[in-house]
Amino acid sequence: MRRKVATRWLTGGVAAVAGAVVALALQVPSASAATNLSLGAGADGSSKADGTSYGNVIDGNAGTYWSPSGSTGTVSVKWGSATTVSSAVIVQASGGGSISGWQLKNYDTGSVLASGGSAPSVITFSSTSLKKISFVITSASGTPRIAEFETYASGGSTPTTSPTSGPTSGPTSGPTGNPGTPTGAWPSSAGSVNISSTVNVSGTFDGGMKTYCCMGDGGQGESQDPMFKIANGGTLQNVILGSPAGDGVHCEGTCTIRNVWWNDIGEDAATFKQTNGGTSYVIGGGARSGSDKTFQHNGNGTVSISGFYLKGTGKLYRACGNCSTSYTRHVRVDNVLVDDIDMLAGINSNWNDTATITRVVVIGSAVICGKYKGVAKGSEPSYLGEGWNDANCKVNRSDVIFR
Repeated sequence: MRRKVATRWLTGGVAAVAGAVVALALQVPSASAATNLSLGAGADGSSKADGTSYGNVIDGNAGTYWSPSGSTGTVSVKWGSATTVSSAVIVQASGGGSISGWQLKNYDTGSVLASGGSAPSVITFSSTSLKKISFVITSASGTPRIAEFETYASGGSTPTTSPTSGPTSGPTSGPTGNPGTPTGAWPSSAGSVNISSTVNVSGTFDGGMKTYCCMGDGGQGESQDPMFKIANGGTLQNVILGSPAGDGVHCEGTCTIRNVWWNDIGEDAATFKQTNGGTSYVIGGGARSGSDKTFQHNGNGTVSISGFYLKGTGKLYRACGNCSTSYTRHVRVDNVLVDDIDMLAGINSNWNDTATITRVVVIGSAVICGKYKGVAKGSEPSYLGEGWNDANCKVNRSDVIFR
C-alpha cells in the first residue's frame, strides 16, 4: 500500500480550486438512489421576481432559479393526485439573500412538516401523503434564489445527526434503493473484462459486478487516462476497478457513481469536472490502497458521498486548491466508514467551500474537516487547520464515532 506521511497535507501538497459560483445543495445525501418526484410535477408560489419562474425549481437544472419578489415568499410543488413524500432537497443558487428562517408545509392541511433558522442541510420528516408541498421562506438577508425543490418518497435515506451505532450490515446494495451501511466487506467479482483504453459512458453503464482491468502504472502520475469517462448526466454502476486503474473515473459533468469499487485507488478514484453548478453522487461502493486523494473535485457545484467504505489512503474528498479555474465547491458526506486514512474532507475556506458531514465511523484517527487556503495554479495551498461546526465545516462532534 502506497501511503505518504500525514505531514504531506499539513504542508498543503494537494490540488484544489475554488471560486465564485455557488450552488449550495441542501440535500438528502442518497436522494439520487430514489426518484425525484418533482420532475414532471407542477409548481406555483406566492410571488416571483422579474425574470424568474416557479417552474425553474422542478426542471432539474441548477442553472435556473426562482426568487420571490422580496426577502420572504413561498414556492410549492404540486401533483394531480396524492403523493407520498418523506424528504426534500432545496438547492440554493448563488447571488441571492441568505435564508434565516424557513418552513416546509403540507399545503393541503397547513401543517408544518419541518422548520428551521438558517438554510437547511437536510429536510426529512414523517412520510406524508399530500397533493402539494410548500417551501416557505419566512426571513432572509435579501432576495433568495432557489434553483431546485426536489422531493422524494421513502426511497431516500433519512440521516440522523447523532450516530448511535456503527456499521452492521453487509456490502452496499446494487443499482436501486438505499446504499446500505458499509461494513468493510468487499464484493466478489462476477468475472473479468480486459480494457486497454478509456470506456466512454453515456446514459447508464452497468458492469454486472465484473472487474475491469487494467490501465496505467498504478502510480501518482497526473497524465494517466481514466478507465471510465462519464458524460454529463451519466451513471456508472456495479463495477469493480482492478489494478492498475489509470486515473480512475472522470465525470465530465454531473454524474452518478453507484456501487463502484476500486481494488487500488492509484492516482485518484474519481475526478469531478462538472461546471453546471449541479450535484454529482457517489452512492455505495468502496476503495482501498491509495496514497492521497480518493475523490478529487475540480469543477464546481456539489459532490454527495453516501454509504461508502474507504481503507488505507490520504483523503476521502479534496476540493481542488490550485486548479486553473477557481470555484466554490461543496461536499456532502453521510453514512461512511473509513479506516486508516488521514483526512475525511479537505476544503478551501477562503473560497467559501463547505463540507456537510453526518454519520461517520472512523477506525483509527483522522482529521474530519480540514481547511486550506486555495491558491492560483502553480502554487501550493497551505493547510489552515481542522474545523468543527463552523461556516465551512458543517459537522458536530456527535456526528462522528472514532474506534
